[in-house]
Amino acid sequence: MVNIYEILRGDKDENGDYQKQPVIVQGITGKYGSEHTKLMMDYGTNIAAGVTPGKGGQKFENTVPIYNTVKEAIDASGAQIAIMFVPAKFFLDAAKEALDAGIKLLVAIPEHVPIRDAMQTIELVKQKNAIMIGPNTPEVIIPDLIKVGIMPASPFSAGKIAVLSKSGTLLYEISNNLTSAGVGQNITIGIGGDPVNGTRMIDAFDMVKDEPDLEGMVVVGEIGGEAEEVLAQHIIDSGFKKPIIGYIAGRRAPKEKRMGHAGAIIMGTYGSAESKIDMFTKANIPVAKRPGEIAILLAGKMNSQ
Repeated sequence: MVNIYEILRGDKDENGDYQKQPVIVQGITGKYGSEHTKLMMDYGTNIAAGVTPGKGGQKFENTVPIYNTVKEAIDASGAQIAIMFVPAKFFLDAAKEALDAGIKLLVAIPEHVPIRDAMQTIELVKQKNAIMIGPNTPEVIIPDLIKVGIMPASPFSAGKIAVLSKSGTLLYEISNNLTSAGVGQNITIGIGGDPVNGTRMIDAFDMVKDEPDLEGMVVVGEIGGEAEEVLAQHIIDSGFKKPIIGYIAGRRAPKEKRMGHAGAIIMGTYGSAESKIDMFTKANIPVAKRPGEIAILLAGKMNSQ
């Protein structure tokens, strides 16, 4: 598996600082793409190139060169990271172009991507030894270094806790609670709300668990599917000992009714909050009842070790 930290921050320079890695924006001239590109640039993300077919030779904000193809953008910038702002119906072609050109981290913003297209892209990701976050991801961020996505910047602060979340809203709400409590984040990853994701919860865990500076983790799940149960069993099997706090959204959702995200539906006990909380408990993961409790539970867990 490629190392997501190495892609996002590279190696340290002679002063011990990580460098701003170049990022390509697919769909940089669209309304959504241009708005969030500006915000990423304001954060300090190194937006090295944009891609919009037919607009090669232009510049975004008079600084970022625009190319007709991802290959041209990579040849000019050396980027390994691309973020996609394209309509769902164009997702597959755009993803194939990026991966075939050599992109190693694809942050896929579009939602409601056809399941077949998402599955085909995931297969290509595996063939290319790459990572795809999403579709329907809000962001991946290493606070104070690089923000690749659409989240507001203020909730996040640099630290040593990883936050993995299915929900974009809860990702920044919980990160904000942690920041307010003086607990910074090492990395935060929005898994994405579509039914099929390039990075599952278990994959995200494996991406971050061996990071030497990591001191703990927050896992934000939700009703529907079995991602949280699978992750809990994997944590048990892996023998991971650093503190983890869980949160499950949708505790009071009625059974067999679709709630929010495409995967958030309970059938019988399958996918229920109770099922997920039971498995987290078996994995020695305290589960907060409210987002505001997470920082308190995390502090208690860290102090007890």
